[in-house]
Amino acid sequence: MKNKKHGITVTILGSGTCVPSLKRSSCAVLMQVGRERLLFDSGPGTMRRLLEAETDIFELDYVMYSHFHPDHSAELVPLIFATKYPDSSRRQSPLKVVGGKGLRNFFAGLKSVYGNWIELADGKLELLELDNRSSDSHEFSTFTVHSTPVVHNPESIAYRITSHGGSSVVYSGDTDYSENLIELATDADLLISECAVPDHKAVKGHLTPSKAGDIASRARVRKLVLTHFYPDCENVDIEQECRRTYDGPLVMAEDLMRIEVIR
Repeated sequence: MKNKKHGITVTILGSGTCVPSLKRSSCAVLMQVGRERLLFDSGPGTMRRLLEAETDIFELDYVMYSHFHPDHSAELVPLIFATKYPDSSRRQSPLKVVGGKGLRNFFAGLKSVYGNWIELADGKLELLELDNRSSDSHEFSTFTVHSTPVVHNPESIAYRITSHGGSSVVYSGDTDYSENLIELATDADLLISECAVPDHKAVKGHLTPSKAGDIASRARVRKLVLTHFYPDCENVDIEQECRRTYDGPLVMAEDLMRIEVIR
């Protein structure tokens, strides 16, 4: 029998973009590895989706940013501010905020606006800036994180989370076609890939269904989840377009969708 405690539980909190939608919140993915909870990106609506996913903000151990565009990072300030109410003593361990090169400058810019409203006492907030010029890796108590630069913003990175039981999930963040992403995702159990626009509306810095499918095929991933859909995707058969390049297990992300990844 497969041991769930060695797996990774993935919850799609937001499958949308910057465009307001009642159906799709902005970008956010929650992963649970053992008892640790990792939030990837925090676009508008993330905290509400966390509550709907029965997760309290005080249960978050890590917030990991793929890049700093508002639809991926806008709720960092409200999240920290909410942590202070009524005081931050409810947080038992530090909230670790992780991102690519420039994270500290990004946070300093937020502090220049919000000041001590986004400061947490007693070392309850930590920043970890990863190298976005080459691949990077860090070992934590229940998982290992590998990151690599991708093609979007200067600070953009994709993440691979590997539980100590061997389960692996890759989160692409926003990116154009990327050899680095293929290498990072090789033989992963799950690839959560952005798929912003249909093939015929391809734009620089984003993936289309067939591009995402090609990456998944070349990386030999065991399952592909497409997410980060702009409204143009709602009127096109995204699955059919992806099938031009990928014939493995395929899922179209929806908000609050939960996926168990167990080796």
